[in-house]
Amino acid sequence: MRNVLIALLAGALFGAGLAISGMLDPARIRGFLDVFGHWDPTLAFVMAGAVGVMAAAWMLTARMQKPIYVEALSLPPTGRIDARLIIGSAIFGVGWGLSGLCPGPAIANLALNPRSALIFIGPMLLGMAIQRIAFQPGQISTFIGKLSAQTGKQ
Repeated sequence: MRNVLIALLAGALFGAGLAISGMLDPARIRGFLDVFGHWDPTLAFVMAGAVGVMAAAWMLTARMQKPIYVEALSLPPTGRIDARLIIGSAIFGVGWGLSGLCPGPAIANLALNPRSALIFIGPMLLGMAIQRIAFQPGQISTFIGKLSAQTGKQ
């Protein structure tokens, strides 16, 4: 239960930060990307603040012998930059630039502007499903095998 409360608090803090900084407004993001038009530097300041907070968190984490609320940290592995990462980043960037939303603000926007958020979240979920199928092809054959085994037993 404690982990759920911590996750809810972290999510609420993240959502509040997005709302206070104006990052829930897709026009603000598109304004940042419009460097030759009416450029809006707000996102640059938000990113700088986020990098500062994250740098402090990494320094604190490096000095800790043990996490406060869990037995061990669960950090993603670092890997090499490959074609899959570059292509995924490009797709993410194009979607972000066109919509002015990325997953965090889109989910937060479900409370403020659900219709616009769902227009983004639907294709986002579809893209996640396609990625899972495309890069884990054994998943489809395993699913079909289980399905045919179940229908054959009936």
